[in-house]
Amino acid sequence: MQLEEVIDSIIRILDQGCHAVGFVSPSHCIPQVKIIIETLRLNAYNPVFVYNTNGYDKTEELKDLENYIDIYLPDYKYSDPNLGRRFSKVPDYPEVALAAIKEMYRQKGSTLVMNESGFAEKGLIIRHLILPGYVENSIQVLNSIADISVSLAVSLMAQYWPTPGVINHPDLGRSLRPEEYEKVKSELENLGFYKGWIQDLESNTCYRPDFDAETPFV
Repeated sequence: MQLEEVIDSIIRILDQGCHAVGFVSPSHCIPQVKIIIETLRLNAYNPVFVYNTNGYDKTEELKDLENYIDIYLPDYKYSDPNLGRRFSKVPDYPEVALAAIKEMYRQKGSTLVMNESGFAEKGLIIRHLILPGYVENSIQVLNSIADISVSLAVSLMAQYWPTPGVINHPDLGRSLRPEEYEKVKSELENLGFYKGWIQDLESNTCYRPDFDAETPFV
């Protein structure tokens, strides 16, 4: 699909009442992201632009997006570089992701602007998915974020469930145990975070798109 077709498709959806445009894992196509945003604005479309990322972003590229992005939605997956190497095949995930989050924080601060309908319109929300068997990784993730500011919005996720590819993994082959989740939630509270979201432990039964189905998210 050509870029012009992408923009036309976005405009059709905006005309149907959509109020936000999300770019998911967009680090490799930032030039195109900027063109899309510029073109929409030139055509008097001003939705909320969301940068939805795994957190492994270069700070210089994020700086170039300062006047484009309304909401940064990064993951902060690992505080342990060994887990980054094992599970995401990158040697320096904590270093790169934390630098990226600090740049997002420089741009947006810790204020999360919400509209009257309860939807975010501007700010920074950091997500963390707790992995079974790696509670200490999650605790250190929260401590690293707290070192920036406990006023940041954190989305603490319990929805992990094992896909067929890891069903026999000694740790990842199961869902979270209640005691694991409680330990991480307690750390969130003890650190003083007061803005964000937590999930029910049973959320792993709700967020399971079936990509073999015609409508995976239904």
